[in-house]
Amino acid sequence: MDAETLVRWLPGINASLNGLATVLLTIGFALIWKDRVKYKNAHRAVMLTAFGVSVVFLCFYLTHKGLKASVGAAVNTTFAGEGVWRWVYYPMLISHVLLAMVIVPLIFVTLFHAFKGRFDKHRAWAKWTFPLWYYVSVTGVLVYFFLYQWFPPQA
Repeated sequence: MDAETLVRWLPGINASLNGLATVLLTIGFALIWKDRVKYKNAHRAVMLTAFGVSVVFLCFYLTHKGLKASVGAAVNTTFAGEGVWRWVYYPMLISHVLLAMVIVPLIFVTLFHAFKGRFDKHRAWAKWTFPLWYYVSVTGVLVYFFLYQWFPPQA
């Protein structure tokens, strides 16, 4: 597959990965909320899978940016929406980008405490990490829809 084809396909793949991460985060939260002891192993497996999916997303996202640059395209996609949609899109995008930078270390710290068996600290960190990670995953999908489905760039 050539670079230009990948540049077209990767945004949809990335949105799917973000959507899958959202579903996995929802399942992981539901499992631990329902019964901490009974579903601990299932929670661990689902959350590690969500982490893995997010890592794959990040690799593909960076690949997409690199490929766009390599084919001479603008690295960032211009939002084609107008009017009120700009007032909806840009605050969402800015919060998504800022929180995406913040969430990475939060995920690592939260996972570190879980791996070390420090579940009180893990829970304390997860109270912040979960909603922020969830928000970043959901808004990642929304950014895709705003840029490529609802307001696609002009050819």
